[in-house]
Formats: sequence, C-alpha cells, structure tokens
Amino acid sequence: MNKILVTGGSGLVGKYLQKILPDATYLSSKDCDLRDQRQVYDLFDALKPTIVIHLAAKVGGIKDNIAKPAEYFEDNILMNTNLLKVSYEYGVKQFIGVLSTCIYPDKVDNYPMKEEDMFLGPPTPTNFSYGYAKRSLAVQIDAYNKQYGTEYSYLIPCNLYGEYDNFENESKMHFITALLHKIKNAKDNQIELLGTGKPLRQFMYAGDFASIIKYVIEKNITHSFNVAPDFNYSIDEMAKIAIKATKPELTIKYSNPELDGQYRKDVDSSKLRSYIPDFEFTPLEEGLIKSYNNL
Repeated sequence: MNKILVTGGSGLVGKYLQKILPDATYLSSKDCDLRDQRQVYDLFDALKPTIVIHLAAKVGGIKDNIAKPAEYFEDNILMNTNLLKVSYEYGVKQFIGVLSTCIYPDKVDNYPMKEEDMFLGPPTPTNFSYGYAKRSLAVQIDAYNKQYGTEYSYLIPCNLYGEYDNFENESKMHFITALLHKIKNAKDNQIELLGTGKPLRQFMYAGDFASIIKYVIEKNITHSFNVAPDFNYSIDEMAKIAIKATKPELTIKYSNPELDGQYRKDVDSSKLRSYIPDFEFTPLEEGLIKSYNNL
C-alpha cells in the first residue's frame, strides 16, 4: 500500500488535496525544516513514504521577491535538493515536483510556451532567483531520471488562486489574492493596483490543480508537463471580472507602472490534454466568487 507524503501540505494546493487524498500525510514547515537535511532524513525514517508530492516552497509577491533574492534562491534550492536526494535514497517510487511558470524565459518568440522552451532565456527579473530555483528542480529531476533510472516528474502550473490562499500576509499575496482582498476592503469606491493592468496572465483554480495531481498518481503518469487552462486574461480584464462579480460599483486606479512584471508567460497545455483529455477547468468568474465568499 502506498504511503503518500505531501510537503507544503498546509498551503493552498495542500488544503484541496486533503479533501481528495485524505489518507496522505500532510507536512507543514512547523513539522520539518526541509532546508535541514538531517531533519529530512529523520522524517523519512519515521514515515517511509513511497510517493512524494513536493509542494513546499518559499513564495511571495513581486515586492518580496525583489527585496530578498538570496533567500528565495537558497531556501528553495535547499528544500528541493534535500527532498529529492532523500526520496531517492529511501526508494520513493513516485516523486512529483511542483514548479511554476516562473521558470520560463522572460520573453520568447512564440506563445504559448511549450515545455521545451524552458531554457531559451533567463526568467523575468522581478522574480529571477525564485524562477531559477524552480527551474533547477526540473534539471535535478531530469538528472536523477537519467543517472539513476528513476521515473520522477514535475508539473508546471500557471498562477493559482482559491479559498485557502494566504489572505492575511500581504508580502505573500499573489495577484488574485491581493485583488480580492482589496475589493473586500475597498473604500471610496476605488481600488489601487500596481502596474498598468496590461500584462497577460493565466490563472487556475487551485482545486483543479489538486485534482490533476490526484489523477497523475492514480494513473501513474511519469511525464512532466504544463498545467493551465486555455484562457489568458490581462490584469485589467481579470480585475474587472472580479469587480463585476463582487462589487460592481468599484473603479480601478493604477500606480507604479515599473512593477508590471513579466508581460506574458502563458503556457501550452497540449501534453496535459494528451493524458487527461476531458478535464474541465473552473471558469475564472466562478472561481473568483468561491474565493471571495471565503474571505
């Protein structure tokens, strides 16, 4: 019988997984510091997992990434390396590393980006260290498969949101989370957003991603691929969809255009569709309402 270990189990995706994989062990940073290799060995001694879903990461918004690039690189590299190394040494048969579309180049010639475009250039400057640390996990997993004959894999989700996102810590809020928080607490019928509103983004309801992870485990899919819906909205379009669904009277003011971040980073999900052809993603408006109602 498989023993599933989920790192980052108290985070956004982990909380959805708890509903659909209730027998797994869900680990938070309070349970084990994955940056400490000794603690990781002790963890595996106690649990002896056969499947590892590696969600844990140091994550945050643009401002925090810009302010702490060394921490974002070092913490993620240590967590990834320790967990992958110990998983292999303990005979884990299925390892799923969860990356991010931040691994992709800042700009490419053709969109949406395919998995093979990963090394066509450096990640965007606004989260350069985080992007490279996540990209490094893909390199590590591929290297383990090549040298040791493992069949480990990684999934590359687009931006995520949902009811269980971090609505309390502003430094860790991503766009949708921050947007809904601002709408909820809006005064004078206006919200202020950073940038120009022009960049394009794919956002996926985190419950959808959890369902895909479960499917990958159940069908023993060992390939690595992008995970994203087909829709790709501008920041301004998403903000207006959210406002229309929650507080239609609000208007938007934009500031600090230099904080736009990467203009476009949508990814191609053709490989996903080849494995899970009938999967239906939650429409953006429906997911936004679910998340807003949980505030």
